[in-house]
Amino acid sequence: MSVPWTERQRWAVRLNALTPPRRAWDILNELGPQGLPTAVDADWARVSAADLEDVVRWRRAALAFDVVTEELRCRSLGARLVLRGDPEYPDLLASIHDPPLVLYVQGALSSVTAVAVVGTRYPTPYGRRMARRLAGDASRAGLVVVSGLARGIDAEAHLAALDAKGPTWAVLGTGLGHPYPAENASLARRIVASGGAVVSERPIDTKPLPELFPRRNRIVSGLSWSTVVVEGRYKSGAMITARHALEQGREVLAVPGPADSVMSEAPHKLLGEGAPMASGVADILGRLPDGHLLAARTAPDPVPAPMSPPTGEEASVMALLGSDALSLDELVQLSGLDTTRISSIMFGLELKERVFSVPGNRYAQKEAR
Repeated sequence: MSVPWTERQRWAVRLNALTPPRRAWDILNELGPQGLPTAVDADWARVSAADLEDVVRWRRAALAFDVVTEELRCRSLGARLVLRGDPEYPDLLASIHDPPLVLYVQGALSSVTAVAVVGTRYPTPYGRRMARRLAGDASRAGLVVVSGLARGIDAEAHLAALDAKGPTWAVLGTGLGHPYPAENASLARRIVASGGAVVSERPIDTKPLPELFPRRNRIVSGLSWSTVVVEGRYKSGAMITARHALEQGREVLAVPGPADSVMSEAPHKLLGEGAPMASGVADILGRLPDGHLLAARTAPDPVPAPMSPPTGEEASVMALLGSDALSLDELVQLSGLDTTRISSIMFGLELKERVFSVPGNRYAQKEAR
């Protein structure tokens, strides 16, 4: 059974909804869950060293945030909170300039050495091949493969790690309730079921917004000892991730590509600036800090976090299924809930391995399989 959130967790979630992570960390630590309910704007401004105008906006947003619904949604998705300062919070991520205050996590994080594999959403066949080769070999060497669940190189990297029977971590720019792109929702479920993790710093129901993905990229690089750029244009998300990695003092490697391909712009720019070449997994392993390759090879396999039992709403939907397979439309009609809510419930039930999907966008109870 899931444990109710503490007051510190509830306040962290409120602050995380809008306040910049470093300011939120200062406010939470200085005022604490006991002092925050009675603190005024001037108190927030004093401890965060922020302009009063910004503080007024942050405080109003935090107090208006529906933390009760957020906790229920988090529980319904089989997710948990990991706060900065918690034992489970990754040490590497905690060391960056602006680490997330809150991580929403589905699945299992571990202390195994991680490498990010990133690139364009529109890879060439060569790019797909190299992403799969490097990510798969890195996984077989005992590394965690980190990427952003996007189309193209990200998805290839995650799939290669799964094929190699290794854990992979997907960092979302959206909330866990809206995996993006939607076509990769099933990939996210596979990642969790295989002992990996899907991670976001955004509130559960945050939908895709362009400005969120560059912020997400600092977490991809922040979790990783090195970032490998496979393909991409010069102005691309992959280059943003590489820049974050360099600012964080991490290694950046680049895969050389065909000189006449526009998708070689990003890696060739990095190579021209002195980035090491990544043509095989030996290049990645050779750039790890002393001792981390041994740790990667000998670390125990991560144990998937136990899934929480179905909520009352989920149990009601499961009762509608009975021994039959029903479509989303049928479940909407029978339950009286809207399509968005039913989709979210079924996503949570799939993560908890209570239901499975069958052809025709239909669902059945796992026990009835």
